[in-house]
Amino acid sequence: MKRSSGARLCATAAIGALSLSLLTACSDDGSKDAADSKTSASSSAASSSAPATKAHTKAELEKLLLAQGELKGYKVDSGDDTLPASKSVVKTDKPACDPLAWATAALAPGDTDANAGNTVAEDKTAAGATAKPTDLADAFDIDMTFVGLSSYAGDGAEKAMKAVSDGVKTCAGGYGLKADGENTKVTRVAADKGSGKGDETVAFVEDVDMDGQGKATFHAEVVRKGNTVATFYTVNFAGFEKGGDMGAVPAAVIDAQVAKLK
Repeated sequence: MKRSSGARLCATAAIGALSLSLLTACSDDGSKDAADSKTSASSSAASSSAPATKAHTKAELEKLLLAQGELKGYKVDSGDDTLPASKSVVKTDKPACDPLAWATAALAPGDTDANAGNTVAEDKTAAGATAKPTDLADAFDIDMTFVGLSSYAGDGAEKAMKAVSDGVKTCAGGYGLKADGENTKVTRVAADKGSGKGDETVAFVEDVDMDGQGKATFHAEVVRKGNTVATFYTVNFAGFEKGGDMGAVPAAVIDAQVAKLK
């Protein structure tokens, strides 16, 4: 049954509220079929040389983030208004699940203070689109990816990847999340097919209860290159209208960001 415009507005508002609880913010700037039970394991734990012993600084990580103009068809924003400032505002009811929550909020999934993040969103106007959206769902049909970079000394990056991989298994039955005073229930976590980029990747999907209006499936990927870890988490606000899948992480974003890492 096709929903009325009012129902679409409610669904969009629900998605906005979800983003607030997951990422402490909601943005208007941000199709695949719903992720069904066919999600597959994708920890491509490729062997790699020993990571560098010295971590990048926050300032150095900010320079390694994708910048405006470096990826055609996408807009890059600092994320200052859409990303949580620190891990202290993103908590779960199961410590083992904290790395997953942090990874979906562009925060360091491991033990480090060297962290930087931004947002990378589709720029359909740059692609030459001139037609106006026909309805609310079309207006919000934009992939927005929250990108985080973190750097570690010694084997810290590898430990961070293990924490994420372990979290996917331990938190399979879900967990409770509190961000900036908002509570959200993640009902399922499962391994997903990753890009295989960098030295090691872990990808996962999360089903989230949409406050009694159904579920939404979100995709995340974590990539290690040397002693730097990149996290990617994508939201497409029109996804709730299209079966509940909120969009896979665009391969172009992963490729371009990992290529910049040293």
